[in-house]
Amino acid sequence: MMHDNPRARVLRSKKNFEEHDKTVKSALEIFEPESILEASRSDGDLAGMTLLIKDNIVQRGRTASCSSKILEHYKAVYDATAITRLKNQGALLMGRANCDEFAMGSSTETSAFQLTANPWDTSCVPGGSSGGSIAAVAAGFVDCALGSETGGSVRQPAAFCGIVGLKPTYGRVSRYGLIAYGSSLDQIGIASKTVRDNARVLKVIAGLDPLDATTSTNPVPDYEQKLDGAIPQGLRIGVIDNAMNAEGNDPEMVVALNQALKRYEELGAKIVHLSLPTMDLGAAVYFIVSRAEATSNLARFDGIRYGSRPADAEDLTDVYRKTRTEGFGPEVKRRIMIGNYVLSSGYADQYYKKAKAVQHGMRLEFLKAFEQVDVLFAPVAPTGAFKFHSFDENRLLMDLQDYFTAPANLAGIPALAIPCGFVKNMPVGFQLMGADFTEDILYQVAYAYESSTTWHTMWPKGFGPK
Repeated sequence: MMHDNPRARVLRSKKNFEEHDKTVKSALEIFEPESILEASRSDGDLAGMTLLIKDNIVQRGRTASCSSKILEHYKAVYDATAITRLKNQGALLMGRANCDEFAMGSSTETSAFQLTANPWDTSCVPGGSSGGSIAAVAAGFVDCALGSETGGSVRQPAAFCGIVGLKPTYGRVSRYGLIAYGSSLDQIGIASKTVRDNARVLKVIAGLDPLDATTSTNPVPDYEQKLDGAIPQGLRIGVIDNAMNAEGNDPEMVVALNQALKRYEELGAKIVHLSLPTMDLGAAVYFIVSRAEATSNLARFDGIRYGSRPADAEDLTDVYRKTRTEGFGPEVKRRIMIGNYVLSSGYADQYYKKAKAVQHGMRLEFLKAFEQVDVLFAPVAPTGAFKFHSFDENRLLMDLQDYFTAPANLAGIPALAIPCGFVKNMPVGFQLMGADFTEDILYQVAYAYESSTTWHTMWPKGFGPK
């Protein structure tokens, strides 16, 4: 199908959305075919590949709402660097993906516009915050999608929906045009059905960008070229025992992960067991750091610089108050309030500065681990996908969805989620983490497993490419 002409691929994808996205609700908007084709070159490394873009990554002339009422009518005036690079290589950008409001959530339930469902069971969440992006790939509506990662927002839904999800090294992909949540943690991530497609997209969007001072000068390798089905000679996989044995893990999921480890042994890898104590603090540190940064980043949405302005405001203070009261949803308000609290006088030392110190120690612990092993292996989430509204009564329990994923964001290292089976008829996956800029190794190791299994060939009932 990848050899079809671009027009045929756009029309097929659009038809698939129109006929089957009524139950999944992955997309907020699908663009008109002519505008998609006009925006993209007809040749290039990604010619004919269809993608859905998370609604916090700006596309020139398109709405970029972050799934929030406050930006419901905002039209982007420029393309994100990742978008420019995709277009220049022939990618077909089909539309905007639903997500948790301002990427704050782990279930895509905080979107102001719609609930996205998991294609494997539409009574379950797809995960979040990039749930729309991941669900669209899992349902076969598009080949790949862009999401964003602040604490696991690509990897967790990828595991929930049975696809591949990458969080690149901090600085590997430009953040220019990604609407900020936590600037020291945010990275654009990639969702795909296969490891190879993921590698193809990263090669295009990675690299130095003069518009983002945090991007790295490290050269971008040809990730796809190294995918031969074999694992690197003498590969050492470090199993994080305190993550595998964590309280709350679904025992059946742990069995599936151990079977994946057994497969790696059969492929020639050496399994090394180790413990990373600071990983157990990851969710707490992320809770503080991300909310502190969110408070700062979301201050710009005030009805003056950005955001819908209320018509009945009486003075400037009233504009601020009504804009933010009416425009932000409950979860975003909650995070802003917590962020203000941990940065407030008398508490910044007690919470924020202490969290940043632990974050630094966490990175050092990861770097030390990579002196002993080549990649690290851990769960992505404690369980598979859960039912809608499972955590309505206790939002703090939702934060435990970041328990295994947030440490990679806090340490700035790359991490890749790969499907490894089913538990209670729902997909589960594991994640591989590597040292800075070792995405090529993660892809090689993941591809070796993928090539020896059939999980990547399976589709939810009633879905799949048409």
